[in-house]
Amino acid sequence: MDIDVLVAGAGPIGLTAAIELRRRGINVRIIDPLGEPPQYAKAVGIQPRTLEVFENMGVLRQILDAATIMRGQIAYTNGSEVGRMDLTLPDDVPYTFGGLPQYATERILTTRLAELGTSIERGLALTGFEDIDDGVTCVLSDGNTVRAKYLVGCDGAHSTVRKGLGLTFEGGAFAESYMLGDVEVDWSMPSGYAIRASHVDGAGTTDDLLVCIPLPGHKRYRMSMLVPDDLLPDPPGPDGVAHGFSSGKTPELHHIQAVLDRLSPEPTTASTLRWSSVFRISHRIVDAYSRGRVFIAGDAAHIHPPTGAQGMNTGIQDAHNLAWKLALAADNLAAPGLLDTYDTERRPIGEEVVGMTVRNAREGIGSGESSIDTAMRRQAQLLVSYPDSPLNTGDKSNNSPVQPGERAPDARGLTRDCVQFPIRLFELLSGVNHTLLLCSDGSDDSIGDCEKHSAAAIHASQGQLDVYVIAPPSSDSVYSTLPIIRDSDSQLCTAYGVDENCALIIRPDGYLGYRGDHTGISGYFSKVFAFNT
Repeated sequence: MDIDVLVAGAGPIGLTAAIELRRRGINVRIIDPLGEPPQYAKAVGIQPRTLEVFENMGVLRQILDAATIMRGQIAYTNGSEVGRMDLTLPDDVPYTFGGLPQYATERILTTRLAELGTSIERGLALTGFEDIDDGVTCVLSDGNTVRAKYLVGCDGAHSTVRKGLGLTFEGGAFAESYMLGDVEVDWSMPSGYAIRASHVDGAGTTDDLLVCIPLPGHKRYRMSMLVPDDLLPDPPGPDGVAHGFSSGKTPELHHIQAVLDRLSPEPTTASTLRWSSVFRISHRIVDAYSRGRVFIAGDAAHIHPPTGAQGMNTGIQDAHNLAWKLALAADNLAAPGLLDTYDTERRPIGEEVVGMTVRNAREGIGSGESSIDTAMRRQAQLLVSYPDSPLNTGDKSNNSPVQPGERAPDARGLTRDCVQFPIRLFELLSGVNHTLLLCSDGSDDSIGDCEKHSAAAIHASQGQLDVYVIAPPSSDSVYSTLPIIRDSDSQLCTAYGVDENCALIIRPDGYLGYRGDHTGISGYFSKVFAFNT
């Protein structure tokens, strides 16, 4: 093989996949047909769950430094305020909603990838591939071929990889097209709030629309609005997918100002047009996320309305789910069937997101939800789970707040030797290895039992494991070969609904894989890792 993995597409999803593979020492090439990275604010919303992923990847500080907070949305109809929604989350969630132009997210991820020794090969496209024998032969636009163990297509709505796999891409297009513009305004709207202004005719039909999403800067917004007749987009290309930017149709500042004059909640003047485009929206999803040694993620697998900023975030989490499994397979450490769980786990999420965004586009964000808390958690992507994953192992208790296959929550108030301040559970998660938490009562016998099961677990996981003993605050003078973490405020045990002599396995992508007693740990690892003699 020339390389372990070829990643086609260097947007946020391809960069996430490449970073996560490189963190695990996998030999990766990442290519993109564009000679320069695009400088447009296409995807701008970053969900709280994605910020957890960014913490895991080691780029959280840079993302937060560059981003702005998303506080909520104020809605106007025919010039009058008709609703205000605050984006609030419970205290158990470490991060809230953020806004950042896609090009800034890509810049941060590109820098992180370069730190890991890999650069994007720009001006180079994948033109074809063949999955044969034990690898994928990839044909590049420069005439060269590359032999890779695996191919990952993160190449967007018009994906070459998806077409090459012959996957269906079922769905349809919205009749409306939109123009987008990155501008500044001089109004007095409160910072951090999206502004949605519409006009409804006498029959109750919305015939004019303006949506303004705050961006970092002084009263800077990414605005979207219905496209005027003189900027109507080109018809769909040969693949029939009417999704993405139109070529040759660029709105000017006066186009945006005309809509503001009609719909802005107060008189305002737009200035500093950084970027603009016309955009078409479709909703589609593939029939499979992988075939053989070839995988797709992000817009290559699912496209949908931008309502609620779900698209880029879902794609990033596609890549985050796939990469740790692909790394084990590339190193010949994966159990048979591990790579199949990518489709099993992520395609239902894609189907849910497509359905939710289409519904929200037509009925409003949160439609059909049982409570505002549930609606906020779903928009934050904190409720993404894999209840039917074959990897789920151990006890499923109706009395437990976290089941195998669900997001592993953070916990605060933990203490450990040599650290004078409380720490968080997320600080213990490397994101590269699995994490095993062995709950103990702090007695010598219990600690000894933890050490015994730890040794067996490290062997079963091929050494790809971090182990911690979770002990009560009273156990401040114990001997152990394992690091002791004291659950001083019982926040961890409460968050996970566990007590002493229970074990938890947190997957590298931040999901609970196992909960149960110490004796069942090996059952989970047998589903993930090849048998270790």
